[in-house]
Amino acid sequence: MECDILIIGAGAAGLFCAGSAQAQGARVVVMDHATRPAEKIRISGGGRCNFTNLATSRERFLSANPRFCASALAAYSPQDFVALVDQAGIAWHEKTLGQLFCDGKATQITEMLIRRMEGAELWLETTLNGLTRGADGFIAQTSRGVVRAGCVVVASGAKSIPKMGATGLGYDLARQFGLDIVETRPGLVPLTFAEQDLALCKPLAGLSVEAEIRHGKTRFRDALLFTHRGLSGPAVLQISSYWQPGDTVEIDLCPGADLAAALRDRRGQGGRVAVGTVLSAHLPARLAEAVTADLGLTGARLADQNNKTLDGIAARIHRWQVRPVGSEGYRTAEVTVGGVDTRGLDARTMQARDAPGLYFIGECVDVTGWLGGYNFQWAWASAHAAGVSLARGGR
Repeated sequence: MECDILIIGAGAAGLFCAGSAQAQGARVVVMDHATRPAEKIRISGGGRCNFTNLATSRERFLSANPRFCASALAAYSPQDFVALVDQAGIAWHEKTLGQLFCDGKATQITEMLIRRMEGAELWLETTLNGLTRGADGFIAQTSRGVVRAGCVVVASGAKSIPKMGATGLGYDLARQFGLDIVETRPGLVPLTFAEQDLALCKPLAGLSVEAEIRHGKTRFRDALLFTHRGLSGPAVLQISSYWQPGDTVEIDLCPGADLAAALRDRRGQGGRVAVGTVLSAHLPARLAEAVTADLGLTGARLADQNNKTLDGIAARIHRWQVRPVGSEGYRTAEVTVGGVDTRGLDARTMQARDAPGLYFIGECVDVTGWLGGYNFQWAWASAHAAGVSLARGGR
């Protein structure tokens, strides 16, 4: 079998690239080992797909080469994708921080992408067993037989959520053709704690509070969720992409308040009240009780506490420092940080510099967005860059 363009991976980036790559008379094939296309789209955003973010900028992406993503993101903006969604008649709404979601099911986005690639062939349940360079392009050994392709696009995703079929295939292909890999790790993932830190978390499992979490100069303010294994919630998922084993994170469980001042003021008004009772005016009662118990102040009266003790209580809440022992790993990670080293790719086309005709797009590339639709926007933008180049004959 022969085709002009073989796209390996029928996820968000692969399907979008197929729609952008078609030129008159070109034969495009998208293959995937999965039984259904774009499973990450289906489960994203609670089943409504957070398909982009209006606040997209290169500063909201992690990469060993932070400027690499700028070209593709500039060439295909969130507004461009919104126009496509509107044209398809898909109703959507904006949540906080520029996040856009479908009003209905996420599968509407997948259906739109498949209609957009009309004319291309979609081969599901098809395994890639090998890829080599031939005299006139590439030779792919697949479970359907040998496929000769003029160009190949690797859109195979990364390691996150292996139960949905995620593999490291893209990295293997990159290495085979001489590209380097930036060390990978789970991103946008819950963090896990050692037993001594879980003493506070376990009794609070299921409790969510607004918090600010900090790692170096990076900080996020959003919901934080206590779990039996550590911490989750949007704020924690965001910081997890920056955190690495051995690092400490600092958490403010009551951002925007000055608890030391509040405790002093309340003591001045009459301090017979319990410390925990005063804290519960600023924190959920369960959290206030847990903090006072952790500090050995259960039932203690505010009047009996000196300024140093009050400062210590405030510091425990505003500057809670923990050192996670790990994360929940690729099993629950929404993305993979790291990937195909962008130094080996052309930022305008996503083509491998030393392997003409070979492209890498989407999550397998060392570009990782924040939580909130940024990673889908990278999928659209990188796929568009490759697709336009392919439609122009690789220029």
